[in-house]
Amino acid sequence: MEKTLSAGVLLIGDELLSGSIKDQNLAHIAVTLEQRGIRVRETRIVPDIEQEIVDALNALRSRYDYVFTTGGIGPTHDDITSDSIAAAFSVDNVIQQDVFDIIQAHLNSKNVAFTPAAQRMAYAPEGAEMIRTERSVVPGYRIENVFVMAGVPSIMRVMLDAIVETLDIGHTILSQKIHANVSEGEIAQALETIHLAHHGVEIGSYPQERESELSDYRVIFVVRGTDQVEIESACEQIMAACEAGGYAATRQN
Repeated sequence: MEKTLSAGVLLIGDELLSGSIKDQNLAHIAVTLEQRGIRVRETRIVPDIEQEIVDALNALRSRYDYVFTTGGIGPTHDDITSDSIAAAFSVDNVIQQDVFDIIQAHLNSKNVAFTPAAQRMAYAPEGAEMIRTERSVVPGYRIENVFVMAGVPSIMRVMLDAIVETLDIGHTILSQKIHANVSEGEIAQALETIHLAHHGVEIGSYPQERESELSDYRVIFVVRGTDQVEIESACEQIMAACEAGGYAATRQN
């Protein structure tokens, strides 16, 4: 029987906190997991500091069905994710010999030296399960309910594609949108009443910028849940509340 599954995401890297690099991974992870019936419930961003990573990981993995990390598994001095995850699980960070051999062969074929720095990419916590893909020499890996991926978006997506097929399938998450020419303040009270009457759905309210492609509408409501009947009911009530106030609204699947 399907159940509601939850996930936490841990984004690792000083560059994310400084703003020198904008995260491109979270949205893709959330959308991909939702298609599997897994809801992202929490995201944390931490620096390249071992104790920060350990503390955040332990908090997330005890709270959610799955945890997905990005960043910090490359060859540079600040790539300490595998060391930190090993510390969180109280195991050693060890060479994965088959990964070591694959990376070495790949670099040899390109006449690139297999330096000690490059060899760091062949390490993973003891007991980790490698998750390989033909499109990436370096695999992601799993240890218990934690999945570890690269931070580079193109590589992360390849790793996630290989990981997602190994996950349990949760309740299908459904959604509908209502585009309305109403401000949030004008409908806030009615929206609160509707939300209280539908505990099984989430109702999001998103004002639109004037220059957006949907600028004809002042707000978009997104109704999400696992029960189609309850979603339909909530949408009907939102539409009725808009129309009662004289505000135009259209419904989108």
